[in-house]
Amino acid sequence: MKKAVFIYSEELEEYRYPPEHPFNTIRARKTRKILNSMGLLSGSGRSEAAPVPAERVVLKKFHSARYLHALQTASKGKWDSEALNMGLGTQDCPVFEGLYDYAVLAAGATLTAANLILSNSADVAFNPSGGFHHAGPERASGFCYINDVALACMILAEAGKRVLYLDVDVHHGDGVAYAFYDRCDVMTISFHENPRALFPGTGFEDEIGSGEGAGYCVNVPLPIGTYDQAYMKAFETIALPLITAFNPDVFVFELGADALAGDPLAHLYLTNNVYADIINHLLSFSKPILVTGGGGYNVDNTVRAWAVAWSILCGGEAERDRELTVSAQQRDTVTRAIKATIEAVKANVFHFHSI
Repeated sequence: MKKAVFIYSEELEEYRYPPEHPFNTIRARKTRKILNSMGLLSGSGRSEAAPVPAERVVLKKFHSARYLHALQTASKGKWDSEALNMGLGTQDCPVFEGLYDYAVLAAGATLTAANLILSNSADVAFNPSGGFHHAGPERASGFCYINDVALACMILAEAGKRVLYLDVDVHHGDGVAYAFYDRCDVMTISFHENPRALFPGTGFEDEIGSGEGAGYCVNVPLPIGTYDQAYMKAFETIALPLITAFNPDVFVFELGADALAGDPLAHLYLTNNVYADIINHLLSFSKPILVTGGGGYNVDNTVRAWAVAWSILCGGEAERDRELTVSAQQRDTVTRAIKATIEAVKANVFHFHSI
């Protein structure tokens, strides 16, 4: 029986981005409410754990002291041009009351999950309040202030684990990819919308890592309108052989739900069936899985996606979504683009792993 731990605290819901901002912290609470009503947070190996705020010494494994000081100061309503140059106080990364405490607690939730996995207290741990994959060592970016997933990968790698970071958020997981760009103990695989069409404008097929990390950074840009079957073709052709060759000890899975059809900030055309199929593939490797939330700006769709994901991670069966209608033109355009992407990734990366 899998030990599955859901990481949550009501304290996380005390913090709010400005009301006009797309990022809504209420998603975690709504997800928990649904799961609790379904009896999916207790019994059969399932439990909950409260997050512990990340310690500053741990945050400094990725973020600079200068940046953390600026973030803490800005959170108190004081920031200057230097802070602005670090991305703080922008439209994407506004300063709001309690910002620092929120970011540190949300990051701590992901690190709590990592520690549960390292202590063998969890086979699966899910922090829906995590997944801030855009934050850099000295920069807030894309609604992200502290890069919890990069920190979790570091903690796991420091413990001697081979880490496979999989990012299915519709935006390129740039902060994590570049954190491990020259390392081979953490493989990063990001499936995202074509960077020519979407923030952050990075994550092309030829961004493959450098030095010892060459071939361990994998980017799979997807065309506008990518639908379930085309996405899974790319996943099964690219990710599965690489995961098998890399043979990780643990997965860190950034489950942004903004690749779903109808997300207001993106242009893919997926249903939850893709997430269900990917999770089933990951479970087949019988390795621990640390899961975080991420993007997802249609709140109801995102909450449902995470509830479905948790149900499957716990060994349950999820109801399948109805298939979306795909026009012949969309199918032709997407198929040709994905075929080219698959060929490019294979040519750029597979030979590093004798595939």
